[in-house]
Amino acid sequence: MADKKYLFFNRELSWIEFNARVLSEAENADVPLFEQLRFLSIVTSNFDEFFMVRVASIMRQNWKQPEQTDICGYTANEQLQKISARVHELTNTQYKCLHEQILPKLSAAGIEYVPGAKLLPAQKNYAETFFINEVFPLLTPMKADPDNFPHLTNLRLHAAFLLNPIVENEPTVFSGNGNKTPFAIVQIPTPMQRIIWLPSADDKKYFTLLEDIILEFGTLLFQGYSVKETLIFQITRDADSSVDEDRDNDFIQAMEEVIEKRKSSFPVRMCSNNTSPMIRDFLMQNLMLNKESVYETSDFVDLTVLNELYSLQEYSEYKYKPWKHFKPQELAGTIPWDVLKQKDILLHVPYESYEPVEKFLSKATEDPDVLAIKITLYRTSGHSPIIKSLERAAKKGKHVTAFVELKARFDEQQNISWASRLEQAGVIVIHGIANLKVHAKLMLIIRKEIDGIHRYVHLSTGNYNDETAKFYSDLSIFTSKNEIANDATLFFNMITGYSAILTMKKLAMSPVNLKSKLISMIDREAQLSTPDNPGLIMAKMNSLGHEEVIRALYRANAKGVNILLNVRGICMLVPGVKGQSENITVVSIIDRYLEHSRIFYFQNAGDEELYLSSADWMPRNLDKRVELMFPVTQKDIVAHLKNMLSTFFADNVKAHKLTCSGSWVRKKAEPKKELIRAQEVFYNEYKSLFDSHKNENPKEFTVRRSH
Repeated sequence: MADKKYLFFNRELSWIEFNARVLSEAENADVPLFEQLRFLSIVTSNFDEFFMVRVASIMRQNWKQPEQTDICGYTANEQLQKISARVHELTNTQYKCLHEQILPKLSAAGIEYVPGAKLLPAQKNYAETFFINEVFPLLTPMKADPDNFPHLTNLRLHAAFLLNPIVENEPTVFSGNGNKTPFAIVQIPTPMQRIIWLPSADDKKYFTLLEDIILEFGTLLFQGYSVKETLIFQITRDADSSVDEDRDNDFIQAMEEVIEKRKSSFPVRMCSNNTSPMIRDFLMQNLMLNKESVYETSDFVDLTVLNELYSLQEYSEYKYKPWKHFKPQELAGTIPWDVLKQKDILLHVPYESYEPVEKFLSKATEDPDVLAIKITLYRTSGHSPIIKSLERAAKKGKHVTAFVELKARFDEQQNISWASRLEQAGVIVIHGIANLKVHAKLMLIIRKEIDGIHRYVHLSTGNYNDETAKFYSDLSIFTSKNEIANDATLFFNMITGYSAILTMKKLAMSPVNLKSKLISMIDREAQLSTPDNPGLIMAKMNSLGHEEVIRALYRANAKGVNILLNVRGICMLVPGVKGQSENITVVSIIDRYLEHSRIFYFQNAGDEELYLSSADWMPRNLDKRVELMFPVTQKDIVAHLKNMLSTFFADNVKAHKLTCSGSWVRKKAEPKKELIRAQEVFYNEYKSLFDSHKNENPKEFTVRRSH
């Protein structure tokens, strides 16, 4: 152990355990069938990104600094070994769940998977006709030999064929290359759906996979050859490359080069079925992958295909019952400026509709008294109403500034497109800050009124993305408080131009003072804690992995502070260790909505403080990104958020508790105790408020908050 005083969990292994919790929802028989499908798919897509970014980074470290160790004392090679072992375990569990739970349940629900080898005559005739007419023209068979191995695009599914000449010594396209064992590779066409529905003679729906059909009839691609063996596989490549920050004059082109480079960077993983060890070994040799980097399954090589089943509309009884997104009363059908002069407004999506954010900007766009709009954009949707409003505002002559973070991983291309569109509309677009990502979520509206200039601010824990707002749980505040507005103005001045670091009175910003403020508040809680009145910290976040913050929490633990942490993903803090963390509890909630909000509460000897933030307690957030943490001071909102935190820690249906061994144990209700599912509690609270207001005024579909 690298540190003799304190214990830490490894970052990567902790993240893998997050996916184990997601997988446990797929295995949970109480979860509706199609939601189980979705959780299986999420695990696959999560691991795709994990290997592209994190595993690739560790592999690179293993080449360059093999002796370097992490906080747990593991070298890069040791981490790779542990990652491989655990991911292989989870992959086996994932496919066991698919075959022993999901597919039998699908069959009982009237949906049957038919592998290519088990197609009935009528189904086979249909599949062959479909292949010849629809698939065959799209395919490009490629020779594959050590001297002429084809490029394999990242995360694309491929079919590999081991061939045999029908007539020995017959001249062929393979002649002269010395390859006595002809291999060919075919990329599975991406424009086509992978689920292929088959004719049915009964009430059931039957499907096979596009790759099954290609394997079954692929021999038609290779005239003069028979197919001896086949394999379906997928390569995951390094996507951890970073942009050249020095190319200020051509930054967009530099970003486009990074995006292009991902398609052909070094391989880090191969997923395949288990039908041909010979083809598998051939691919491993030519891709320079070892056995630990190969993940074999029996079929369904890429489980994201399950999303195609989830999208079926006629099986709603096998999905979660739809939850409405209620409209908050305070901003419904009103002029927001008048409301915000009186009080702050809290918005909690997706329980509440995202519409108030869109209307806040839309009203600013149409209001002739609004002079300027400033906003940070990290991830937006493909048809973003936010972008459209910004374009309209600029065309109306308003002074519009948008900070578009081009380095938002895997959204770079879309953000480049948005930046170009906004610039064409007349928006002042700032592309980025060298060596830092701007991850803060902030909108500032500047309006000329009778008594002078007024500013209105929206601060959020989540992105300005109307699509993810339907299933990401996030919190945001609308306010017109002068000190917040002043800080917001200073913030934009700092990130858009040349400016010294300016002191903000209410907002804390990383990498300037957010981390130090957090640590000082944790240390303050320790100093104020007494045996008769122990301190209390409650915090909710996505990930916890910053060594300095964890050490501060350990120090607070030693002073008797009760620390309750709700951490969705990575947690490197080890709870429940005597003399280190016996007063620290860590829970994680995986449910129908992705928990994305960050809430930090400090008891402060009765003078309690509560903050919302865009930042997790991770090195990247506190040291390498521009983030914001903002205080919540309005008493009713503080009480609401404090109660929300307590509900998260009371959850005994969807919560897991972290043990000192690193395992997560699902919390269960004690006998005769009430079942508490936090997300359901929140939904029912908003529904109750909605129903109450509906009875008062049935023509309005909005939520009234209690104050």
